[in-house]
Amino acid sequence: MTLNQLTYFQKIAQLEHFRLAANELNISQPSLSRSMDTLENELGIPLFEKNGRNITLTKYGKMFLEHVDRILEEVRTAEQKMYHLTQEGGHIDIAYVSPLANHYIPHTVRTFLNLPENKKVTFSFSQAHTIDLIRGLKNDMYDVVFGAYVEDQPSVQFTPILHQEMLLITSLNHPLANEKEVPFQVLQDYPVIGYDRDSGLGLYTHKLYRKHQIQPDIVIDCPDEYSIAALVAEDFGIALVADVDTIRDAKIAKIPVAGEELIHTVYMAHMKDKYMIPATNRFVKFIKKDSGLT
Repeated sequence: MTLNQLTYFQKIAQLEHFRLAANELNISQPSLSRSMDTLENELGIPLFEKNGRNITLTKYGKMFLEHVDRILEEVRTAEQKMYHLTQEGGHIDIAYVSPLANHYIPHTVRTFLNLPENKKVTFSFSQAHTIDLIRGLKNDMYDVVFGAYVEDQPSVQFTPILHQEMLLITSLNHPLANEKEVPFQVLQDYPVIGYDRDSGLGLYTHKLYRKHQIQPDIVIDCPDEYSIAALVAEDFGIALVADVDTIRDAKIAKIPVAGEELIHTVYMAHMKDKYMIPATNRFVKFIKKDSGLT
């Protein structure tokens, strides 16, 4: 059974006439008849009966037509969706680490959608740790993800898009609050509010702790800077965080780390060798341009 046979059958059922159906389908009447004979043989049941020069559907032909109508409607819907994906519209599944949720992702996507050529594009949004983002990317759950760099991923294209300075933050009445800068080692002198250990920034900060040979007293792990800053503001501990929009209005002291520049890089990632619809291609190029990479 082929899609052509179903289309032919539906047209014959509508017109109740082989010759008229053949004319509309732009095929010869003998070819149409042979196609229907083959279909009836495959199904093992008669679909038509003659009524003078016209034909009518048998009881079983009517039952079959109900299914054919649904099948062909689904095919037309699928064609329309695929057309939408390859033209001005399209749907993009993106995912990102939670620190980007407050400003970067909403602002960037809205700016992209405000461009005339992207008015019909739609998005789905998800949040997860970087490891889960890459797993979802490779399993076709996401088209583009934003998070930390992950080593040993040859099938994934990573593009740096943001460079975030790392700062020490304290409550406003903390002993360090008025310092112009502090050494990295002060993190071992006070309770520390940390990032989730499996997050990109959690992995990055723990790498820094090992580099500086310290073992801070981490009293709690948090998913993002907003949660960390809220606890720091109430003097539950100090923290090493990325300088992002989320903490800029928090009632905390922000202190540079002395003697070194600590920079955390955020990456955009997508699969290297998988097809991307035009909308996704435009989005990737937009991110690169917005990041000053093109």
